[in-house]
Amino acid sequence: MTSLSIVIPCYNAEKTISDLCKSLILQYSKEYSLEIVLINDFSKDGTDAVCKRLQADYPETIIYARLSRNFGEHSAVMAGLNLTSGEYVVTMDDDFQNPPDEIKKLLNEITMGFDVVYSQYSEKMDSLFRNIGSYLNGSMARVILHKPANLYLSSFKIMNRFLVDELITYKNPNPYIDAIILRITRNIGMVDVRHDIRKSGTSGYSIKKLAALWGDMLISYSLIPLRIFAFTGLIFTILGCFSVIDMYVRDLHPFMDNLSELEELTSITMFFRGFQLFATGIVGEYVGRIYLKMSQEPQFIIREKIAGRLNTNEAEV
Repeated sequence: MTSLSIVIPCYNAEKTISDLCKSLILQYSKEYSLEIVLINDFSKDGTDAVCKRLQADYPETIIYARLSRNFGEHSAVMAGLNLTSGEYVVTMDDDFQNPPDEIKKLLNEITMGFDVVYSQYSEKMDSLFRNIGSYLNGSMARVILHKPANLYLSSFKIMNRFLVDELITYKNPNPYIDAIILRITRNIGMVDVRHDIRKSGTSGYSIKKLAALWGDMLISYSLIPLRIFAFTGLIFTILGCFSVIDMYVRDLHPFMDNLSELEELTSITMFFRGFQLFATGIVGEYVGRIYLKMSQEPQFIIREKIAGRLNTNEAEV
C-alpha cells in the first residue's frame, strides 16, 4: 500500500481543521497508508485543543506538533516535512480552499515520474488584493528564481520522497519552500484543480507579509542586490575613467577649454566613488555567499509533539 503524508500548517483553524482531517481520513485512509501532520503555528484560538482531540481520536494517523511561537507558513511547513515518512507528501491549507478530493489529481500526476506537482487554478476564489499580490510574487520569482513563466507556485502541491528528503536538509532560517524546490529540481508537473471559497476566517495575507516574502527572496535566495551595487559601481567607474581622460585631453589640447577645478574634482571623485562601490559589491558578493551558508537562526522550534500515543518535547531545528 502506498504511503501518503499530508502536511497542514494550522493558524486559527479551530473551526475547519476537524472537518478537514475527517474528510481526508474518509477519502484516503483505505487506499493509502495515511499520515496527517498538523503543525500549529502558535494559533490564538482553540486550535491546540481541537488538534489534540483529533490526535487522540486518530492516534495512528495524526501527528500533531505545536510551535513555540509564530514562525510563518513556510517554516511551519518545513517543521511538518521533517515529521513525515510517506512516499508522497502533500502540503495544503487548513481552510478548505484546497478541496480534499482534488488530492487525487495530484496523486495521479506525480506517478508520471515528477518530483513535485503544483496545483494550478483556472479560477481563484481569493480577493482582488491577494490575486494581485500572487501575480506580483510570481513575476518576481521569474526574475529572481528563474521560475518557469507558466508555473504558479501554489502551496497546494505534492512531492515525492526524494524531494522532501532534500528539502529538509536545508536548515537556514526564513525558508521559502518553492525557492528551495527550484534549486533542487526542474522535474515539475502541473495539474488543474478546483479552488474553493474559504469556509471560515479571513486571509492572513497582507502587504507586510508580501514585502517580507520579497525581502527573503532577494536576500536569502539571491545575490541580485549586491550585483546591482557592483554593476552600478562599475558604470560609475567607467564614466569616471572617461571623465578623467577628457580632463587630461583638455589640459593638453591647445584649442579646447580647460575644465574648472570643480569639474576636475567631480571627475576624479566619480572615478574613485565608482571604484569603491564596485569593490564593495564584490566583497558583498562573498559576504552574501557566506551568509547563505552560515546563518544559524532556527527555522522553527517545536514545543510539543504528539505522535501515536506519545507526548514528547522537541528541540529547535
